[in-house]
Amino acid sequence: MSLLSFFLQIIHNLGYGGVVFLMAIESSFLPLPSEIIIPPAAYLASQGEMNIFLIIIAGTIGSVIGALINYTLAYYLGRTIIFGIADSKFGKLIMLNSKKIEKAENFFLRYGNASTFIGRLLPVVRHLISIPAGFSEMKLRNFIFYTTTGAFVWVSILAALGYYLGEKVDVIIRYYKEISYFIILVLMIYGIYRWRKKF
Repeated sequence: MSLLSFFLQIIHNLGYGGVVFLMAIESSFLPLPSEIIIPPAAYLASQGEMNIFLIIIAGTIGSVIGALINYTLAYYLGRTIIFGIADSKFGKLIMLNSKKIEKAENFFLRYGNASTFIGRLLPVVRHLISIPAGFSEMKLRNFIFYTTTGAFVWVSILAALGYYLGEKVDVIIRYYKEISYFIILVLMIYGIYRWRKKF
């Protein structure tokens, strides 16, 4: 059984609760790509076994829960402890290290609060951007707003791709980095267009 088929079976058995649970894992510090969760669920929706809108809602809720776990740990444990954990044997076990956290932290410092929105659309940074937000003691209200918005956009895109590509969801997994960067490019172009139109 392939990894894709494995998650397809899990989602089929657990339903929307399974989507919430798996996406919470994906958004925490554990390595589980969202592109092997949402597209298979959306494929089931295309077959009439699930509802695409409920999948998007469940995926977004799960993403926010996972992000809040990272945010809370970073907020209360602090930078020194988190970096120590990242470089420990446990960190290696979950494929985490200080360099990855530093990358997310630099991204957060560069773009501020908005990075928790933009970061949800980028590979690698996606599930770690909540950690520097916690370090910086970002206001919880703002964190939840930006995280929810970013997660909703990303989950909606994956759901649409999974729904319309059907059994070809492996294409999403193979090219998810390219898809992520394309989405960012489109959003940037749209942002520039809106800014120029305003002035």
